[in-house]
Amino acid sequence: MKEFKKDSLTVKIFSTREEMGHAAAEACISKINELLVNKSSVNMIFAAAPSQREFLSALVSAGRDGRVDFTKVNAFHMDEYIGLPDGAPQRFSSFLKNAIFDRLPFKSVNLITPGVCPEDECRRYAKLLAENPCDIVCMGIGENGHIAFNDPHVADFNDPKAVKIVTLDERCREQQVHDGCFPSFDDVPSSAITLTIPTLISASHVFCMVPSSSKAEAVKRTVHGDISEQCPASILRRKTGSTLWLDAESAQLL
Repeated sequence: MKEFKKDSLTVKIFSTREEMGHAAAEACISKINELLVNKSSVNMIFAAAPSQREFLSALVSAGRDGRVDFTKVNAFHMDEYIGLPDGAPQRFSSFLKNAIFDRLPFKSVNLITPGVCPEDECRRYAKLLAENPCDIVCMGIGENGHIAFNDPHVADFNDPKAVKIVTLDERCREQQVHDGCFPSFDDVPSSAITLTIPTLISASHVFCMVPSSSKAEAVKRTVHGDISEQCPASILRRKTGSTLWLDAESAQLL
């Protein structure tokens, strides 16, 4: 494992995505247990993406082994498509239910449900997050540098909203096809609800897991480019308590 810091961001590089996911999960487990020494519960926000599978699987194993008590964890997620039917397999809530939410006994699981009035859902979820300040965010980075669905054209480091409706850019929608989530570009919804950048980085601790060569350019811009909304993930370099977890492929341009 190689490790270095860039501004406030700690960067850790592993040989494989399996090693990356396991190490990130072990660090996250330690942080949850550390927080629970002085707190009755921990609030966590999760990303839904294939890049998170190894990390989430390791968390599930730790929960089932009794190394962390998920009955003291409130779970949230960071974005959701608008326009997909309830229970659609492409919905991020469906992904997270299958990967972790239905596999561990969380204290609560709080899903974004756009329904017939996404604006009302933004207000509801923002209120819920305000009542449950986030301790830990577990996220990835998109091929265009996005975090959650804050694509470059809608990203705002000083966003006044906690949760908002966004349109997705073409590269973001193409990534959903590359990841095998949708059969074609036209099948990918064009809008979504997302937590905003200030909401995400308000957490005390940020774990950002980014494997695969398809993310190498975004990782390079995050670590060595300008801190700018043109690469939304670059904000992590201003965030104390943030760690970027990489495999050899995603780190190849560093």
